[in-house]
Amino acid sequence: MTVAWEESGWEQVAAGVGRCRLPGWDCTAGLVVGADAVLLVDAGSSLGEGARLRTEAQAITGRRVTHLALTHPHFDHVLGAAAFAGVEVFGAVGMDTALAGRGREELRADAVRHGLDARAADEAVDALVRPRHAVCGEWTLDLDPGPGGGRQVLLANVGPGHTAHDLAVLVPGDPEVVFCGDLVEESGEPQAGPDAVPSHWPAALDRLLELGGEDARYVPGHGAVVDAAFVRAQRDALAARFGVSR
Repeated sequence: MTVAWEESGWEQVAAGVGRCRLPGWDCTAGLVVGADAVLLVDAGSSLGEGARLRTEAQAITGRRVTHLALTHPHFDHVLGAAAFAGVEVFGAVGMDTALAGRGREELRADAVRHGLDARAADEAVDALVRPRHAVCGEWTLDLDPGPGGGRQVLLANVGPGHTAHDLAVLVPGDPEVVFCGDLVEESGEPQAGPDAVPSHWPAALDRLLELGGEDARYVPGHGAVVDAAFVRAQRDALAARFGVSR
């Protein structure tokens, strides 16, 4: 038995595609439902939050999550990944290295600095799941692998920009949906931390616009769903902010 998207606190963006806004940092998680597989986009900021997403996704779809796409290596998007045992995990090429060694220490420190309980941060970092599949360029993910096929999702390495390892997820349909990660933010000004690559960020947004087109719905890493005009305006604002010319 399944429940409606709204009953689980999710917003349905298109047929078989939804997203929720997690409390605390207003971080987005996305869900794409195929006939044989279920893709989650980002995993939340802790094992507890990941477990919540796992439970809600199963309630909505009637099946377990089979694939996980991590849009970038920041704590509020990746620390819940270990709650999804056995899933196929995807990230932009180089992200596995960013989540290893000193990167793990920096991830924990960043999480605690932003208010995550230290014990929850330790637990999540100790169990941290790194991407098994590295996306360089584009990767077509088939969520209906049976005869005749069906829903396919495009994973695109569109960075660097917000980080050195930015992955976008394009879900074809009517409308098309683009999960942008923190390349796009609606509920606040885009955050450029020490791992940002500002000189390439506007070009990454140009790539998002090429992927989705004018009629797509763009799902930011934080905030409400936006349109192409919003992404274009944010692209221009970032270019001005960082002194990047076309």
